[in-house]
Amino acid sequence: MGRRKRTNFRDSTYNIIDAFTFYFDRLNEIAISSIEWDGAPKSVDQRFLEINLFEKGMSTFFEDEELGYLALPTATNGKWNVYNVPTRNRAYASNGYNKQLDITNSVIIYNDMLRHNSISVCRRFAKRLADLENTIDVNVRVMKTPILITCSENERLSMENLYKEYDGNAPVIYGNSQLNANGLQVLRTDAPYLADKLYELKVNLWNEALTYLGIPNVSMQKRERMITDEVNRAQGGTMASRNSRLYARQQAAEQISEMFGLGITPRFRDDIGELLTMPGADESFGGSEEEGGEENE
Repeated sequence: MGRRKRTNFRDSTYNIIDAFTFYFDRLNEIAISSIEWDGAPKSVDQRFLEINLFEKGMSTFFEDEELGYLALPTATNGKWNVYNVPTRNRAYASNGYNKQLDITNSVIIYNDMLRHNSISVCRRFAKRLADLENTIDVNVRVMKTPILITCSENERLSMENLYKEYDGNAPVIYGNSQLNANGLQVLRTDAPYLADKLYELKVNLWNEALTYLGIPNVSMQKRERMITDEVNRAQGGTMASRNSRLYARQQAAEQISEMFGLGITPRFRDDIGELLTMPGADESFGGSEEEGGEENE
């Protein structure tokens, strides 16, 4: 019994870890692939840059005499100016590369306006999503109603045949007068079915995570009743989060342009305006004129 309990606990732990990893990896991938740096030199690995911003919250852009323009992880050192910007930083890489820099030959790129990373919040969302998914699995599992058959050894064959008929959905089951009908019982957990409500909660939490990353989303439950203008208003939180991430990168791009003469423009890969004007968007968001939608002039 003890061994079985340890096995169940281990299986449950693995399920939670697997669900967490699944959701965290999805959010991580969405975050690092959502922004593109137009005009960035080929020597700058945009994927690596966004991974550093996601995990560490900042990266440094500079020019190496041999490798060209680079965007690498950085550790700040030295003094800070009156705006709390570090005047010195050291770029480094996992292969041992490191280079001391300052505000005259490098630009620090921040992940958002608070200079925070995104990994901490995405971990929190992934943990909550994994917990909800496992709760749904548990709720569905307890909906099962196992059959308990109690009988003597002499009645076992009769009970097995009886259960076969029951399992085969027989409309009528015949038994002799000596059959112990009380030996066939259904074990009920009396647990309420909440999987549908929990799933809706999980969808809303997923949308909340997308909003944090600045990714447009609309609740599936509300989408059918919303017109285009309502969808635009519903994206207010999304655009606010998007602006924080994007503006921090735009500030760095302007400084890079002034320092190195490069025309680099960070942008989100999608656009909420394009999303709402896609073919069939009115049907998807319930924005037909017959249903009360107003035609924009």
